[in-house]
Amino acid sequence: MPPRAEHAFVAPHVIEYPYRRSVGPVLGRFFTGLREGRIEGVRTPSGRVLVPPQEYDPETGEATSEFVPVGTSGVVTAWSWVRTPRAKAPLDHSFAWALVRLDGADTALLHAVDAGEESRMRTGMRVRVRWRDERKGEIQDIACFEPDGAS
Repeated sequence: MPPRAEHAFVAPHVIEYPYRRSVGPVLGRFFTGLREGRIEGVRTPSGRVLVPPQEYDPETGEATSEFVPVGTSGVVTAWSWVRTPRAKAPLDHSFAWALVRLDGADTALLHAVDAGEESRMRTGMRVRVRWRDERKGEIQDIACFEPDGAS
């Protein structure tokens, strides 16, 4: 006969991994730029511009060092619609996760696009940054992207 509920042992557990990560000089500069309302990538030895920046060229492993300003507008290269956002989603209403290739960049940045409704989303659409009111030097300083009306 199984034990009755009032005799069951209950031990609540909270699993968490609190830590602080040092971002280093490349991402540190990227996040500082976001706080100041600008976006920078890095140029690889072959001339490609990576956004977000990386310390090493993913193709060759060579170090990157030349920072390059890029635009705050760009093109959606791929996207997926979120009908019901989760609690920690960047927006509290339906939105798209999208890869956005900013003007002047050769790679795409993953972020939220607030298009209002799924029918407004499309690959190739132009979007622009909507900055968070109070910026802190983190990726959430870009509140989201929104259609720029020029597409």
